[in-house]
Amino acid sequence: MSDSSRDTPEGAGWGAAERGAYRRLMPSTVHKLSWLAPRTLWAARNGVLASWFGDPTGRTRARWVAQRAAAGAPADKVIRRDDPDRFSFMVIGDTGEGDAPQYAVVPGFLKVGQDTRFAVLASDVIYPVGSADDYDTKFFRPYQDYRAPIYAIPGNHDWYEDLGAFMRVFCDDTPPLPPEPRPRPLGRAWLRSLLWHRPSPRDGQRLDAARRLRSAPDQQAAQPGPYWAIDAGPVRIIGIDTGLLGTVDAEQGAWLREVSQGPRPKILITGSPLYVDGEHHPCPIEGGGTVDDIVRAPEHHYVAAIGGDIHNYQRYPVDVDGRTIHYVVSGGGGAFMHATHTIPRVSVANVTERDFRCYPLRGDSLAFYSTLYGRRLRLRRFFTLTEAQAAAVIAERLGIPRTRTPGAPARVTFRTRVVASLLGAGGRPDRTSRFRLPVRKIYTQLFSPSSATYSPPFFKCFLRLDVTPESIRLRCHAATGNRAQELDPPVEDEVTIPLV
Repeated sequence: MSDSSRDTPEGAGWGAAERGAYRRLMPSTVHKLSWLAPRTLWAARNGVLASWFGDPTGRTRARWVAQRAAAGAPADKVIRRDDPDRFSFMVIGDTGEGDAPQYAVVPGFLKVGQDTRFAVLASDVIYPVGSADDYDTKFFRPYQDYRAPIYAIPGNHDWYEDLGAFMRVFCDDTPPLPPEPRPRPLGRAWLRSLLWHRPSPRDGQRLDAARRLRSAPDQQAAQPGPYWAIDAGPVRIIGIDTGLLGTVDAEQGAWLREVSQGPRPKILITGSPLYVDGEHHPCPIEGGGTVDDIVRAPEHHYVAAIGGDIHNYQRYPVDVDGRTIHYVVSGGGGAFMHATHTIPRVSVANVTERDFRCYPLRGDSLAFYSTLYGRRLRLRRFFTLTEAQAAAVIAERLGIPRTRTPGAPARVTFRTRVVASLLGAGGRPDRTSRFRLPVRKIYTQLFSPSSATYSPPFFKCFLRLDVTPESIRLRCHAATGNRAQELDPPVEDEVTIPLV
């Protein structure tokens, strides 16, 4: 097994001489997505409009579900497969930017997943707004050689055009929803409708041609809707749709409570992680309660909850009344990397730094962003930190040992401390200053999304889950964009979850 980022800098992708072969898979022309471009921000305005003028996602979702039910989808929304008691499947999240970081994941994903029964896309299949014509280069082309079905749950970006393209691709070519009556003038709904982004009338003209890239019989799957359950071997996998604002409507909440009943071990797949960046986000359900209430209930037998939306990997093993539920963030499938160096020292739900895992390592994340902003601001000599310098200042700020020990430790200087502060590096909760919190918030919400990746290492990842009647082995594999990690994708985290 090859070195991981926890073993050596080379295992993290630093200093690699040979780039991967992923570029051969890419289309000849790639339109690089800029998250700070006014055109992109304007197209992706529906999330802001929903927070200002009311969120229509629940009502629209109910109309999609009713339409699928009328077309014959199962009323309980359960996909019943014929998988054996021992099988494997893949999970990958936040994939669809269509550029080098997404395609860099593909060689390792195909190699690790070649004997798996299916894959699940956990959130944000297509960026920036879920358009049908983007499915060619951002879904069908990259995964054309994955010889098994792919199921998906939508993320907020898939909802920016009211989920029409997602329903066409994953839900048996569902036709568009009939138009709703116009809202009363001058009300909040009227203002929202006036400004709402909608798909172009010409959107989807290339979709039929794109489908041919994944047209083999063993690649086909049809979902009952944007949320579903899969009975596979000894487990039930439940995928929920958290819409534009990371919430669940009352109808879906009632369904989730129903399909969570029974002794069968369960895994939740969600677009909004329940634990992330050292914080608990239980995900409210309209009408009362939370998704995490359902996950924690002992009679529901959840063993893991995996969420996308945040573009890195994190794992929190939370003790719930004597049993461990693994809360996982897995959104590193292709979109820009959300920093991990901004995560403060973890202390949540009795999970400490000793238990917590993340990828990329915080030091690698800080080194990556210091190089990126040194390049952008033309201040390379000031901003750029080596991976050793970044690891050393992170260890100092968090009061933890260095995760990767080989090599001589770097000296922490005034410059490295200043760069770490400017880039929002986390610290210890008992030493977090009033100044540091706003800097971290501004960095993670504004500067991080503008971080177009220019070259490897990309620090992408995907999951493989091996299921038996006794346990589930969950492994997080890295994809750096370098050849060594394509040929033998390193395991960055591994845990065996007992089912008995």
